[in-house]
Amino acid sequence: MQKPIVEIEFCTQCRWLLRAAWLAQELLTTFDTDLKSVNLVPSTGGILEVRCDGVLIFSRKAAGRFPESKELKQLIRDIIDPERSLGHSDTPVQGAGE
Repeated sequence: MQKPIVEIEFCTQCRWLLRAAWLAQELLTTFDTDLKSVNLVPSTGGILEVRCDGVLIFSRKAAGRFPESKELKQLIRDIIDPERSLGHSDTPVQGAGE
């Protein structure tokens, strides 16, 4: 099975390179052997979007905010290994314990 590729497309006009690079670092630290790569894609127009294997998983414009690293880790985990625990940065499953 091919390892997934994550792309973080960011606006250079808005100077979001550091934010995108930090998110990439967080993902590579968590999924160090599970991802083929995390690519930074320079763009313009206020964009900050994250894709996993070409599928949009987060859009700053659609959400009206920037993603949290915890949130991106959970979204990617749900795609590549839904059973994996992310430890302290994991969100409990809704409905658990009810």
